[in-house]
Amino acid sequence: MKKLRVLLLGGGGREHAVAWKISQSEMLDQLFVAPGNGGTQEIATNLAFSETDFEALKSALLDHKIDLVVVGPEAPLVLGVREFIEQDAEIGHVKIVGPGKVGAQLEGSKSFSKQFMERHNIPTARFGEFNASQLDEAVKFLDSFNPPYVIKADGLAAGKGVLIIDDKQEAADSLKEMLLDGKFGDAGTKVVIEEFLSGIELSVFVLTDGKDYVILPEAKDYKRIGEGDQGLNTGGMGSISPVSFAKGAFMDKVIDRVVKPTVSGLKKEGIAYNGFIFIGLMNVNGEPQVIEYNCRLGDPETESVMPRIKSDFLNVLWNCGKGEIAGSELLIDDRTAACVMAVSGGYPESYEKGKEIKGLSNVDGTLIFHAGTKSNDGKIITSGGRVIAFTSLAENLEDALSKTYESISKIDFEKMYYRKDIGFDLN
Repeated sequence: MKKLRVLLLGGGGREHAVAWKISQSEMLDQLFVAPGNGGTQEIATNLAFSETDFEALKSALLDHKIDLVVVGPEAPLVLGVREFIEQDAEIGHVKIVGPGKVGAQLEGSKSFSKQFMERHNIPTARFGEFNASQLDEAVKFLDSFNPPYVIKADGLAAGKGVLIIDDKQEAADSLKEMLLDGKFGDAGTKVVIEEFLSGIELSVFVLTDGKDYVILPEAKDYKRIGEGDQGLNTGGMGSISPVSFAKGAFMDKVIDRVVKPTVSGLKKEGIAYNGFIFIGLMNVNGEPQVIEYNCRLGDPETESVMPRIKSDFLNVLWNCGKGEIAGSELLIDDRTAACVMAVSGGYPESYEKGKEIKGLSNVDGTLIFHAGTKSNDGKIITSGGRVIAFTSLAENLEDALSKTYESISKIDFEKMYYRKDIGFDLN
């Protein structure tokens, strides 16, 4: 059996969860994470460079004789990390899991993804797209919908580029702020306005080599900062897997109407796609509608998805990187995983960093995935808005959540906050 030297790009909770899963593989020789965090350093070697620093990446691939690169976040994909590796004679032999620049536009451009769905008859909300010279048309287009109004910055806006607004005048003002005043910078120079879909959200994850695919466990995440899904959007306050309604006839519809036409559509358009496809869905009266694509795994969904995978995940990733995913199977744990995220006080707006996290050694029976932490003089301190994800497995949702919340109560850092109602809509 070939032993693999793997480099995982990224430094959040998603990457810690993936690193944790890869670290269990019998195929692993050595695992590196760049830049990693205070949790990944316990199971891998952190490399101190940004995931978008491609020259440092090249040096690392050569210095550490890397066989496989797994890309966590979207930014290096949109910037062309696959092309950078493949087109360099010295490192072109390294396999990579993560799509090229064109495929990454499924996430990098809301307009691209909506047009792709339209071309391939993939169910999604009615929409229109507008640039800065079309502000008046954009405001008029609002009249074709009933509120609330969904306005999305076309480009990447760090998870903050989607506005859901009840008042038409406020929606019109937001369009001006985005298109003319640069509210989201270059990401908002074009906007997509969508019909609001009412239902329950669901995240489905596909790993494809462009020809065949495997489906990972589904999950549901909770984006709003406040309980009852109130308040500002965040990167995610928790997640649950499995999702009670995501089985049988509903998942058959997802596979037939969304997964298969997405993979075949990319192939038909000559987009060589190797990597993850995150499909954000809405269950609208039993019918799946696609809200968005991402070109990577979700966060914090990954922190509840990885613990349910019983197979050697590195083996599946390696097969994908080689373009040989056909025949790969994922064995899935039937138990429920419940993940809750502890965040810095003030997040998602301004917050303080550098707070010591106490009590981590007291947690037992719950997985801890670091999201925004770093090590400082032997102490683990906060270094981001979302700080630590706690994930527990149990036979049912109630028991999984109970274990997770019990574990959270054992740690503390100044101004720590977490939602106490994750999974409230699935009981």
